[in-house]
Amino acid sequence: MHSRADELVRRLGLQPHPEGGFYREIFRSARRVQPFDARPARSGLTLIYFLLADGGASRWHRVASDEAWSWVEGDALELFRIPAALDGFTRERLGAPGEGVEAAAVVPAGEWQAARTTGAYTLVTCAVGPGFDFADFRMMGDDAEVADEVRRRHPEAAALI
Repeated sequence: MHSRADELVRRLGLQPHPEGGFYREIFRSARRVQPFDARPARSGLTLIYFLLADGGASRWHRVASDEAWSWVEGDALELFRIPAALDGFTRERLGAPGEGVEAAAVVPAGEWQAARTTGAYTLVTCAVGPGFDFADFRMMGDDAEVADEVRRRHPEAAALI
């Protein structure tokens, strides 16, 4: 692992994340909100550090709330999205702002998302509102029908299932 990535894991107290990479929750709002769907009340907002290192990737997953990604340091991040209807595929670069690169992006609730570092490491924050709960989290690899359809429609996305 890149020395800076290793330092970040130690200094920030990061742990392995089920989708890949390392994370630590750094904020969970004490305020509760009621989503306008069948979910029970959630924290208003949650925030994590998320680190991908050594070509690491966040595999395809979706969250039942909006998720804002913000680049902090390291190499650019490629953020991939597929709408819930599986009828599109987008790729964005997050990093130091410049031509074709933004420092932040939002993945709307229910969209499939995946990411990978373009180099040795990338540190981002991810804010979720209403707040993240693993009950609202779904890995594409756990849904064979969706995974097969994505492989068929978007072969470029298959490696991150």
